[in-house]
Amino acid sequence: MAKLPCAGRRNILVTSALPYVNNVPHLGNIIGSVLSADVFARYGRLRGYNIIYMCGTDEYGTATETKALEEKTSPKEICDKYHDVHKKVYDWFDIRFDKFGRTSSPEQTVICQSIFKKLLAQDRLYEDKINQACRLYCESCQRFLADRFVIGTCPKCGMTARGDQCEKCTHVLNPGELVEPKCKICNSSPHLRETTHLFLDLPKIKNELVDYVEKTSIAGGWSSNSITITNAWIRDGLKGRCITRDLKWGVPVPLPRFEDKVFYVWFDAPIGYISITANYTPEWEQWWKSEDVELFQFMGKDNVTFHTVIFPCTLLGTGERWTMMKTLSATEYLNYEGAKFSKSAGIGVFGNDAQDTNVPVEVWRYYLLSIRPEAADTFFSWADLQAKQNNELLKNLGNFVHRCLSFLAKPEGQGYGSKIPDAPGAEEHALTVKLAEEVSELLQQYVDSMEKTKLKNGLKVAMSISSLGNSYLQESEFWRLYKEDRPSCNIVVRTAIGLVKILATILEPFMPSFSKKVASQLGLDLSDLSLIDADVEAFRTPWVLLRDGHVIGQPDTIFFEMSDEEVQAYRKRFAGSQAERACSEEAAKKADVKAKADIKTKADAKPKKKNATVNAADVKTPVDIRLADIRVGRIVKVAKHPNADSLYVEEIDVGEDTPRTVVSGLVKFIPLEEMENRRVCVICNLKPAKMRGVLSQAMVLAASNKEETKVELVEPPEGAVIGERVTCPGYEGDADAVLKPKDWAVVQPDLQTSSELIAVYKGAPFSTTGGVCKVASLASGSIK
Repeated sequence: MAKLPCAGRRNILVTSALPYVNNVPHLGNIIGSVLSADVFARYGRLRGYNIIYMCGTDEYGTATETKALEEKTSPKEICDKYHDVHKKVYDWFDIRFDKFGRTSSPEQTVICQSIFKKLLAQDRLYEDKINQACRLYCESCQRFLADRFVIGTCPKCGMTARGDQCEKCTHVLNPGELVEPKCKICNSSPHLRETTHLFLDLPKIKNELVDYVEKTSIAGGWSSNSITITNAWIRDGLKGRCITRDLKWGVPVPLPRFEDKVFYVWFDAPIGYISITANYTPEWEQWWKSEDVELFQFMGKDNVTFHTVIFPCTLLGTGERWTMMKTLSATEYLNYEGAKFSKSAGIGVFGNDAQDTNVPVEVWRYYLLSIRPEAADTFFSWADLQAKQNNELLKNLGNFVHRCLSFLAKPEGQGYGSKIPDAPGAEEHALTVKLAEEVSELLQQYVDSMEKTKLKNGLKVAMSISSLGNSYLQESEFWRLYKEDRPSCNIVVRTAIGLVKILATILEPFMPSFSKKVASQLGLDLSDLSLIDADVEAFRTPWVLLRDGHVIGQPDTIFFEMSDEEVQAYRKRFAGSQAERACSEEAAKKADVKAKADIKTKADAKPKKKNATVNAADVKTPVDIRLADIRVGRIVKVAKHPNADSLYVEEIDVGEDTPRTVVSGLVKFIPLEEMENRRVCVICNLKPAKMRGVLSQAMVLAASNKEETKVELVEPPEGAVIGERVTCPGYEGDADAVLKPKDWAVVQPDLQTSSELIAVYKGAPFSTTGGVCKVASLASGSIK
């Protein structure tokens, strides 16, 4: 049954930024909005607030049309497919929505068009022609091309770029600025054409917006960065915002002369919060048009202006009273092992990847929330995940819970036979009173943090209570008290078990599966866990939380150690992009097929005589990339060759006691300052040779174009270990002590860069524990 606002209760409406439906969400997407909002919603339910959590997939717009073209299907089928993918990922992550809907619903069309008509009636819209430099029209496709449908050459750096931005030099572009633009759909050459659109007249709504922002941003606890971003938009002068697009997939514009257009996704998408609530209850206006409802919104910082300027102006411009956002919780970016999480580039760990590891969901949730980027960008690393699982979860929290419950469960004479003992005098037991005072202070900090959506600090405080519990057990020496002072032992054990219940309660928003397991081991239901004011007050005396004689359930271990081998395996498995991983997997499959074919060929060959012997010299090692000892190196020092203008002399660390001296002919192609501290791939088993009087002890690998007018270094990823060997799947084996020039002459022609800029040998990528080796921009180049 749907919940509705109740008089006399705190009514809270929670939303998280609607995840776009054209791909699988990665961990950065999950922590940035969906998981964070879930934690707050769970906390609110424990506090007894009347709270609902609305979310769903954002399904209209250019990206969906682009994905449909890529997968040769319709936008509707793409949305159906990825909505299901998102829902399964969030279900696995224990995200508890009250409603997880879609913006392609009939309710979305009705409400979006209704808001549009009210803005029109209030004279908050106007028509204008889009600057000719911004709209390219494809005669072949009979359509205006959105930015994502245009590719060409960046006028700044000369690299391939999309219609909105060059990913190489990051220059922001209009499609009309591209050199030789092409339609991504049919590859024909589009031309500029003027088109008329509708704009939201932000300057007319500015005064109302400023009043709203000034009153709400501080009171609502917006982050300083969110306030800065919003004020910058207002300070720089609000301009009309185009709210229509020349697309087919979207909410149709209900106005003569504009029937062939749809609403722009950032006009349409925030209205999705409202339409999803309308799918939750037909009485949705009680949530969205009420002064008694607090709206909490969670998102990444890149969505801030759409929620602090565009969406508020849309609602204010209707002239009606809407539930306006009170609290904005915006995160910075979560980066992955030295790179950026990216859906488009496929970099990082994705939601479905997490399910395919041996890492339990409670560990994933804990780790992501412990590094939640609340004030600055943070970094995901497998080593850090391992450290937090092994130390914070296993040795701190898991150890405390299991130690308490397993001791209580021991039979009489060794423990308490699973029954909570009576513990008179606890309020006068000095060590216990001291613990209770410290726990009370931390509980207040926990509540304050959670109320202000400072979720990371709330988690930190909760774990501090676990640390206090471990110290309490150690200081009390309960094992000695059990033999020498049973009444005092009773107090300590009963108090510690009370702490376990507190931890199960305050950690439920963060790790619901953990709390469910602990509640069961305590002999409780999840419904017995509560943070209403009376229960929080009772937590100040933990020895009263479970009655004497209460029988606990069966204790069991919850957390397990993550090994170094697992970390290395995960780091290697999730290195590079999804495309690069696919490339590695395909190369490994080909190598496996080749190996099986070789075995069959040998088996089919005519056997030798019984007494014949095989000499080592008769077994020929294939002449391929395995003969080359290629290692990850770092240039620690570089200078111009004293006797040659075109040569550099580098000192390169390749994991040995001293750096190797290497002479390279790169002066004409790479500036000196760009050589310093660069990671490079180095062939270390070539015979040393003097080059203009300097002995070169290795060779740096670089890629060049056919004309040899452009040269780029082959670079290992940041996660690669200096000195480790670079290998190619399917070509594993020992390198020669000294690589023969004639063998290198056979191997080198098959060294190239792929269309994904990956260094490959016969299609097999140069691989390290940190991922694959790449060049900056030279596709289909020759490596030598």
